[in-house]
Amino acid sequence: QGPLAESGGGLVQPGGSLTLSCEYSESVLERYAIAWFRQTPSNGREGVACISATDGRTYYPISVEGRFIISRNNAKNTASLQMNNLRLEDAAVYHCATRLRECDHSKNDYGVTYWGKGTGVFVSS
Repeated sequence: QGPLAESGGGLVQPGGSLTLSCEYSESVLERYAIAWFRQTPSNGREGVACISATDGRTYYPISVEGRFIISRNNAKNTASLQMNNLRLEDAAVYHCATRLRECDHSKNDYGVTYWGKGTGVFVSS
């Protein structure tokens, strides 16, 4: 699948916004669903967004629905996670991830099989 490279993390105040970016190889293009999951020592891994490869359908958990938006641009080999109205509990290391074709929304992390090293998001006043 090739490397995934996340960027865009940083420090933000509660209520603020951040946009994370993910660059992926051409082999990911149209065959793989792209997801974002976050990880903390206390809460473990939680999928926060996924966009399917076939129809572009998106999935979000209740914890971020209405605040996070995932998108992909295969022409530029990039995906984004726009995060609005950030809360203290959103602080985590965020990873861009992939799985073949569809998001498995029956799994906590959408069934991803490959992910990048992650980028840190810090929410503090």
